[in-house]
Amino acid sequence: MFTISTFYKFQELPHYQSLKQLLLDFCIQQDLKGSILLANEGINATIAGTREAIDAFYHELTTNHGITLHNAKESFLNYKPFGKMKVRLKKEIVKLGLPHVNGQDAGTYIKPAEWDDFISRDDVVVIDTRNNYEIALGTFKDAIDPQTRFFNEFPSWFEANKEQFQSKKIAMCCTGGIRCEKSTAYLKSLGLTDVFHLEGGILNYLEKMGHNGQTWQGDCYVFDERVAVDADLDQSTTIDPHFKKTEALLKQS
Repeated sequence: MFTISTFYKFQELPHYQSLKQLLLDFCIQQDLKGSILLANEGINATIAGTREAIDAFYHELTTNHGITLHNAKESFLNYKPFGKMKVRLKKEIVKLGLPHVNGQDAGTYIKPAEWDDFISRDDVVVIDTRNNYEIALGTFKDAIDPQTRFFNEFPSWFEANKEQFQSKKIAMCCTGGIRCEKSTAYLKSLGLTDVFHLEGGILNYLEKMGHNGQTWQGDCYVFDERVAVDADLDQSTTIDPHFKKTEALLKQS
């Protein structure tokens, strides 16, 4: 059984370029597979390996590189859903297209146990910040789909639609928390204050709430060979076998 760990950390990493080879060598040594993005603003990764290898990686980040993780989401599979290990340098660990937006200045967390009640309020509107092909598989009840193909389309969409959100509290959701954290930071940079996001994203909500969640509908897209997970975080058995190919074409178009 392999552990799949998805995590990110907004933390200034002025030495991020020198981390690339160090982390790649460590992952190869531990036989970890997956992808790590590094930028001055932090780290964003999904990796898979044995329990011991994942724990060793956490220890390596904390002890040798000063990166302490508090939001790692884990799931389990009897095979590794990645064929390679990649470590890449980026301008942003999640591409909003606005490197000046500080992900550490995000909105207010809403815990999974409080999320259903919060988004059911009349003065709250929910925006799903994921891409359209992800939302097609599942989202929260009454969530707004911006119909973006890429996350960096979100600022222009919000600018064109912001009038409809006046006098509303805005709640954001995404897969693991990183996009809604960055998007709430973007809204705060525009001067908005009533902005909130689901702590740990949809994966954390499903882990904590499972089938007890009242507002989640469908499956959750994930960026690996599983394609999507259900409310139990198990690989979905309801996805059309052609979906993965269609989704890949959408991302390339």
